[in-house]
Amino acid sequence: MVMARKYYVCRKCKRFTHERECPNCKIKDLSASWKGLAIINDPEGSEIAQVLQIKTGGSYALFVD
Repeated sequence: MVMARKYYVCRKCKRFTHERECPNCKIKDLSASWKGLAIINDPEGSEIAQVLQIKTGGSYALFVD
């Protein structure tokens, strides 16, 4: 049986991770409660990335509880 890995979201930058530390900003203030998903491939050319102030590509939550 394969167990699903739990996603966490950084409260500071809102990036998704499976780890207990954010790979983007290296903090441990993570949440398992989030809403919305934005996948950013090209942060420089994305209007959504500019609005959310995202500088690196990846998966991000829109809201974090």
